[in-house]
Amino acid sequence: MTESQVQAFSSAAVRALVLMQERELREFVETWKSARAQGVPLPITDDPSYASLEALLQHVLGASRFYVTWLCEKLGLPSPAISALPETGWTAESIGTFVDQLEEGWRTALVTVSNDALESENWLAPWGAPFTADSMLEHAVMHPIRHRFQLNQWLEGQSRR
Repeated sequence: MTESQVQAFSSAAVRALVLMQERELREFVETWKSARAQGVPLPITDDPSYASLEALLQHVLGASRFYVTWLCEKLGLPSPAISALPETGWTAESIGTFVDQLEEGWRTALVTVSNDALESENWLAPWGAPFTADSMLEHAVMHPIRHRFQLNQWLEGQSRR
């Protein structure tokens, strides 16, 4: 997407949150790659998102895909053309390709969302919490930040061993 297309968002708030989500997702991926390269162990838990580093990557990328498709559904927008996540076999190339698809999906799907639509209605997320479009966008920005923070904590712990 060109810079003029990025500027074409109906809402500066949506534009900012979409671009922040993109930046934070890419930062998470870079931290995840470092964790994988260093063989960072994950905590023992029953949570399937932490079964392996690949499961954590799947969780974060899948959540990004979910958030934008959920927003489109709730706002009555066409669903973005983002492929389903591969089950296994993530490579540097496949991660990059999928993140590029996410970026394009987020930028094109939400370009027409107005400021009025951000707070117009509350919907329940599948986990039961109420969200407006604005709060889901903010949640989508914070999700990769939270997981990057975790990975950084584990990376620091690894370096102290």
